[in-house]
Amino acid sequence: MRIVQAVGWYLPDSLGGTEVYVNGLSQHLRRLGHDVRVAAPDAAHTVERHYRHDGIDVYRYPIPAEPTRDEARGLSRVRGAERLHAWLRAVRPDVVHLHTFVTGLGLEELAVARSLASRVVVTTHSASLGYLCERGTMLREGSRLCDAQVGPEVCASCVLEQRGVPAAIASVVAGLGRLMPADQPRSGRLGTALDLAALIATRRAAQPRLFELADHFVVLTDWARQVLIANGAPAGKVVVNRLGIAHRPGGWPRKPAPAARPTVAPLTVGYLGRAEPVKGLDDLVGAVLSLPAGVPVRLRAVVVASGASERRDLDRLRRQARGDARVVFEDPVPPRDVPAFLASLDVLCCPSRVVEGGPTVALEAHAVGTPVIGTALPGLTEIVPPPHAGRLVPPGDRAALAALLATLAASPAQVDAWRLHLPSPRVSDAVAADYLAMYTT
Repeated sequence: MRIVQAVGWYLPDSLGGTEVYVNGLSQHLRRLGHDVRVAAPDAAHTVERHYRHDGIDVYRYPIPAEPTRDEARGLSRVRGAERLHAWLRAVRPDVVHLHTFVTGLGLEELAVARSLASRVVVTTHSASLGYLCERGTMLREGSRLCDAQVGPEVCASCVLEQRGVPAAIASVVAGLGRLMPADQPRSGRLGTALDLAALIATRRAAQPRLFELADHFVVLTDWARQVLIANGAPAGKVVVNRLGIAHRPGGWPRKPAPAARPTVAPLTVGYLGRAEPVKGLDDLVGAVLSLPAGVPVRLRAVVVASGASERRDLDRLRRQARGDARVVFEDPVPPRDVPAFLASLDVLCCPSRVVEGGPTVALEAHAVGTPVIGTALPGLTEIVPPPHAGRLVPPGDRAALAALLATLAASPAQVDAWRLHLPSPRVSDAVAADYLAMYTT
């Protein structure tokens, strides 16, 4: 089969979970003899680019670095996307598998794929679940799990609060947009705020079109499937294909069992992930710094900072922790060294403030024998079944996280009890096999 994997960003320009996922899937399909190509928009260049990465042909089509408001909102064709349309018509893939909805990659591109009689598969890696959550976290006001069964004004208020507008004012502004005449000129930040409820209503209305175009809509958790169906998605098209860990020759190295190497103080807590705020690193660092000096805990944070904003966040956290030897920031580790890093920890912490499909790093920690703690959000709740394999706390609750760390530092035997009950993670070969079945049915 000729298969196109379409993604919002790609290697080597961008390194994130979705890019790694797509690369791993593409490699597996290529080993099985399929013709696999990757396509991704590119706002950093003004010409089309063709290159190979890890043996996979990659096509990058230029889109504006500064899109118009309607382009950014997905309300008009994005300049440059017509090049992807022409490329798809030339390639004539049997399958188009779309992994992200971003500027230059959306419903119009799915429609072109459908017009070529290609099978169309969509995998959502974000909490937006297509067009359900404009905030992109599925958390109301950043702290409470949302089911998305609310109106545009409530959602607009939630998004405005995310952008720094006080909750009371956000609610008023969201309502004002409905009261103002539709033909009233709106510009600037206030115009964007006033238009937000209408935009959310428009994007929600696009959700049925998404399911009309897709043969299969893939989610990574049972929770996501239930939310989509509760919001009108056709149950027969929504498929769960859980994350898996990459295959490694000889398997994933597992650290010695608790009887051979019990957990002892100081408790070593690890973080491996990005510096973006929704990952919750602020909460983890803050929890450790809030503990009394005598609590035997140390944090090893391996942080990837992509872009100026994330680098500023990381620098701020470094300054905040300066002078406290319990918090150590380490350089990013290459993929081959991830198992050794995870095995060196007593527990891995995933303190996310966004609903996720994984994270994959939690599965990798289980593979080497390291328990996971973190926030009680999907999909971590489906990876870490408490109380026998770990413990989860409410998102953003630094006090609860600090209390958990103090308890584990005082009773390391609890960590060893978890180590005896860690679930066996799924492998990526199973993920690819499920996709191949979708590509042909």
